[in-house]
Amino acid sequence: MISEKILQQINKKRILFVDDEPNILQGLNRILYTVRHEWDIDLVDSGHKALELLEQQPFDVVVTDMRMPDMNGAELLERIKLKYPQVVRIVLSGHSDRETVLRSIGPTHQYLSKPCEASELKATIARACALRELLADNKLKMTISRMNSLPSLPDLYVQIVEELQGPEASLKKMGEIISNDVGMSAKILQLVNSAFFGMRQNIADPIQAAVYLGLDTIKTLVLTVKIFAAFKNKSVPRFSIEKLWNHSLAVGACAKQIAKKEGADERVVDEAFMGGVLHDAGKLVFLSNLPQKYNEVLRISQEKKMPVQYAEEEVYAKSHAHVGAYLLGLWGLPDAIVETLAYHHMPNEYLCDTFSSHTAVYLANQFLNEIDANHNNSVFAEIDMSYLERIGIIDRLEELREACFKIYEEGVA
Repeated sequence: MISEKILQQINKKRILFVDDEPNILQGLNRILYTVRHEWDIDLVDSGHKALELLEQQPFDVVVTDMRMPDMNGAELLERIKLKYPQVVRIVLSGHSDRETVLRSIGPTHQYLSKPCEASELKATIARACALRELLADNKLKMTISRMNSLPSLPDLYVQIVEELQGPEASLKKMGEIISNDVGMSAKILQLVNSAFFGMRQNIADPIQAAVYLGLDTIKTLVLTVKIFAAFKNKSVPRFSIEKLWNHSLAVGACAKQIAKKEGADERVVDEAFMGGVLHDAGKLVFLSNLPQKYNEVLRISQEKKMPVQYAEEEVYAKSHAHVGAYLLGLWGLPDAIVETLAYHHMPNEYLCDTFSSHTAVYLANQFLNEIDANHNNSVFAEIDMSYLERIGIIDRLEELREACFKIYEEGVA
C-alpha cells in the first residue's frame, strides 16, 4: 500500500528557476516557500547548471531570466525545447534588448516581466502545471510543446506578407487578415497578452492586438522572426482545410451574435468571437504534426457514424478540444478562451452556472454542425439540454438558433 505522503511526493511538480542574480534567487525562494508542499523547487545561477540538472532529473517547468552571462535565457530555452520538449518554458526577466526578446519568442511559452507579483508568478506556474493534466500522453505533450505557431491558410499567409512588404502597409488591413485566420489569431493573441513587448493586456480581438503591437513590430515578427507559417500538409485528402477555416470563422460570427443577443458586455462578446474562431485549433495541431493518424480518425468517424471528436479519442486518446486548450493555455491566452476550447464539446464539465462566452461558442458550433449535417448527411452530437437548463437559457434556444441561421443565410458566416 502506497502511503499518502509518498503519493503526494510522486504528484509534486518540479520547478527549476534560473537567474544569475543571487538576490533574485533568494527572493524567489522566499516568496515560493508557501508552495513547497505542492512543488519541488530548484534554483541555479546559470544556464549551464540548469542543463546539468535537467540531465539528472526531470522537471515540469523551467523559469529563466533573459540576460545572463555565457548563455542567455533564449539560448537556454532553445536547448531545452530541442532536448526536453515536454518542459513548460517561461521567461521571467526585466527589460532586454529587442533582438534578444525576438529570439526568445520561438522557444518561450510565456513571458513574465520583472518585477512580477508573487501571485502572478504562482498562478502562471500553477496554470501551466494544471494544463499538463489535460494530456496523459507524453509524446503528444512533447509534440505540442515544440510548436512555435499554428499553420495558416496559404492564401492569407501570402496576403499578409505582401501587405507588409508593400509601400503603404496598413495596420487595419493586417488586423483584418489576421482575424480571418486561426493560426495567425492564436499567435498574435499570445504575444499581446504576454509581457514580450512590455504591454501585458487582456485582449481577445486580433485587430486591437495589431494596433497595440504596431506596424514595425508586426513587420519584424512576420518577415524576420517568421511567427506565421503557411499550411503545407496535404496528406489527409479527405479533410478540407478551407472548410475548417470557414467553419471556425462562422462559429466566431455566430457566437458573437449570440453573446450580443444575451446582452453580454463587450469583453464577453470579444471572447465569444475569438473562442469561436479558435475552437477547432486542436485539429490544426493534429493535421500539422500527426496527419497520417487523422486519416484513421476520419475513417472511424465515417464507418462508425460518430462525431469526429469521439473518433479522435479512439486514435489519439484525446480530442482536438483538449489538444487545442493545452497549446493555447501554454501560450498564455486568456482563461475564457482556453476554457472554451477545452469544453466546447462537454458543456456540463464547464463549472459555470451562468451564460458565458463558452455558452455562446458551444451553441454556435452546435447550430452550424446541425446545418452541416442536414446538407452533407454527417453526424453531430445532440445539444445538451441539461446544460442549457442549468444556466437558465433553455427557453431561449429557438430564438438563438434562428439568429445563427439568419447569419448563415445572409452569408456573414
